[in-house]
Amino acid sequence: MSTPLTSVAAAMLLLAPALTSWAVPTNDFPTIERVLFVESCVREHPDRPRQEMLYKCSCALDAIAGELEYQEYVELSTAVDAGQIAGERGAAVRESTEGKSMSKRFKAVRAKALSGCFIQ
Repeated sequence: MSTPLTSVAAAMLLLAPALTSWAVPTNDFPTIERVLFVESCVREHPDRPRQEMLYKCSCALDAIAGELEYQEYVELSTAVDAGQIAGERGAAVRESTEGKSMSKRFKAVRAKALSGCFIQ
């Protein structure tokens, strides 16, 4: 004979995969990319406690991952990096319409993420 408690337990076991599947990020970035982003972010804020910045920078990358697919993140961040190269190579990206657009989008997403995670 089934008791209400065992019925609830059985229902929870059946629903557990469905309930946890929404929490799994669909756009997860590779671990190495997460580590590099957080390390860089922490280094950019040496005046703040390291532990605080680890949490805040992790938050920022999670926010970015919520806005961009990983491949788009790579393309946009590469455009920003390429635009910072001195000389003609960098100018080709900096001055192109597509390069400007990609840089602007990346910087906006990053700024929103940093602000949302209380990073000045």
